Amino acid sequence: MDYQIKASSMANDDATIHIKESNIDFETTSKTADSLPNPAELFLGAFAACMLKNVERFSTMMRFSYTKTTLEVQATRLESPPRMDAIEYSLTIYSDDDKLNTALLKKNIEKFGTIYNTVKLSCSISGTINTVTNV
Repeated sequence: MDYQIKASSMANDDATIHIKESNIDFETTSKTADSLPNPAELFLGAFAACMLKNVERFSTMMRFSYTKTTLEVQATRLESPPRMDAIEYSLTIYSDDDKLNTALLKKNIEKFGTIYNTVKLSCSISGTINTVTNV
């Protein structure tokens, strides 16, 4: 598989990533640092998107149902050279399904996630998968 995106920016203004029919604005100037994602946050967003896409993918393959998922991702950035050093996540799956095997799901995400595997080559990743029974 090959992937392609486009991005653009104007001098003294913020930038936009153009992907298919989506446009994602991000900050490149200090004036929007508190309102738009920065490149590091977009990086973590891609990591999160990979994990959530794989929850959906494996729910079909592993034959479990869920109503929603939430994911929190935190990263530690080193200064010299600037890079992500460690990523920690907490994935919560809302499900009453007895077929949900969180240990196997975690193993599959770690083994088959494209972004997950790319990131783990350069920094450590740790995390948990928790379930919440639907009310």
